[in-house]
Amino acid sequence: AQHRPKVKAFPRDDKTKPVHLTAFPAYKAGMTHILRISDKPGSKSNKKEVLEPVTILETPPVVVVGMTGYIETPHGIRCFKTIWAEHLGEECRRRFYKDWHKSKKRAFVHASKKWHDRLGKL
Repeated sequence: AQHRPKVKAFPRDDKTKPVHLTAFPAYKAGMTHILRISDKPGSKSNKKEVLEPVTILETPPVVVVGMTGYIETPHGIRCFKTIWAEHLGEECRRRFYKDWHKSKKRAFVHASKKWHDRLGKL
């Protein structure tokens, strides 16, 4: 069983649209069926009740902790800048450690100091 859902495919980027969330992690929880009225003109089942299978997805709560900007290069896209949130909770920071109890718990100390300066620089 996976502890963290995985995004398996991202849609093609439409540059005319503003910046938006392109994917949302979810688990497949199971399947069931629904009874609905078909709306297919010319079909034998038009305006009749049909039974269709559906997938049930569970979505855990998602918290955005940072953003990454990419830049186009001759060799493809590369990471331009990563910006982390000012305050990261303990439950987020402990995901970056193998052994949280033995560590010094200094993850993202420098990233949070950038928020204290007006220009965002150390």
